[in-house]
Amino acid sequence: MSDAAVRHEGMPPGPGGSAAFMTWRFLRDRYKHIPPIHEKYGDTFLIQLLPGPRNLVVFSDPADIKEIFAADPSQFHAGEGNAILKPVMGEHSLLLTDDMEHTRGRRLLMPAFTGPSMRAYQPLVEAIAKVEIDSWNDGDKLITLDRMNAITLDVILQVVFGVTDEERLSVLRPKVNKMVNIEAKMLLAWSYPKLFALPPWRGYFKNQQEVDKLLFAEIAERRAASDLDGRDDVLSRLLRVGDTEGEEPLSDIEMRDQLVTLLLAGHETTASALSWTLHELGRNPEIQAKALAAADNGDDAYLEACLKEGMRLHPIIDFVARTLQSDQVVGGWALPRGTTVTPSIMLSHSREENFADAHLYDPERFMVGKVPANTWIPFGGGVRRCIGAAFSLMEGTVVLREVLQRYSVEAPKVAPNKLRNITNVPGDKAPVKLTARVS
Repeated sequence: MSDAAVRHEGMPPGPGGSAAFMTWRFLRDRYKHIPPIHEKYGDTFLIQLLPGPRNLVVFSDPADIKEIFAADPSQFHAGEGNAILKPVMGEHSLLLTDDMEHTRGRRLLMPAFTGPSMRAYQPLVEAIAKVEIDSWNDGDKLITLDRMNAITLDVILQVVFGVTDEERLSVLRPKVNKMVNIEAKMLLAWSYPKLFALPPWRGYFKNQQEVDKLLFAEIAERRAASDLDGRDDVLSRLLRVGDTEGEEPLSDIEMRDQLVTLLLAGHETTASALSWTLHELGRNPEIQAKALAAADNGDDAYLEACLKEGMRLHPIIDFVARTLQSDQVVGGWALPRGTTVTPSIMLSHSREENFADAHLYDPERFMVGKVPANTWIPFGGGVRRCIGAAFSLMEGTVVLREVLQRYSVEAPKVAPNKLRNITNVPGDKAPVKLTARVS
């Protein structure tokens, strides 16, 4: 038990009912079901989920979130908390490992996402965005989620995998899209392996095996490439690790798991953030006017603020999880080993104490003053903060600039939220009307 003061006895309050029903609601639509629970039980509450059931204690107060993010990672396991993703991402995924294995994986991956690497990737992101935008026309009804997914998929395939050959891209795109387009129920196969033999799980995981085959072939070919030392993509960087640093290189299976993690964590998340941002700009003409001026003037700070506010108002991932390896006091609650503590991104971002008029889209929040720590947390926090955070913001800002330099957008109606796999996306894919700007 940690030394923190115990202020509350027993588990936090929470809704009753069966764990099976709560699991179904949790996987189906957290935006609909979690806020009423928060309103009834307060900033800390308990829900029970299958398998197990396991106890999930949800926190939304910034002080409690800070405490969790700053806690000893050996006692607050994030990998174990994310274990439901294992059938897709693999057991060596950076999101699913803890302790020494996680430290090693993060150390190997981090150099690919530092400042110099970001500057090297930016021209490629610009070029990919320009190719996509060249296919648009004045007056088009643009399905933003689909088109942003197309851009971010090509960015990932070229920046992370280093695949630039159009023939290979045409093979990979549909298979990767099918892999990304996973419903939350598919993740139940981790808890109930017999589901692998049944449709729709069988078809999904057969496609995943085909993607794996292509990735292993790409890894093998790249290992033998004569120009490996001159390539800047993430795969090539990872394959070079161990040549001079005295570091044990990643095995092919470890490499596969990290590449798939980067693919799934860095593709639709950024696409959804861009889609929501374009939707909000299309609903707020005065803010869009400022964003258009920022695009013309190279004011990336304002464009990044637009993106950040889109991510605040519409959290793409709505929670993070840490599973306790020993009895701990968290937020004043004495919690037993095995409990999963969950900072809620959704509740933190919508909290009026954190963001006044939290229901409004207002990028100025990120331009004036400083957003309080542990309130805007789309990338998590602590030693487990997403290593691709800077890349995601760079990519989103660049794409937003390229779009707004050529088109203004109009969103006809409010987009509903939809939970797709572990990400929240616009349920109608956030269509906008394009109007070409006079150059």
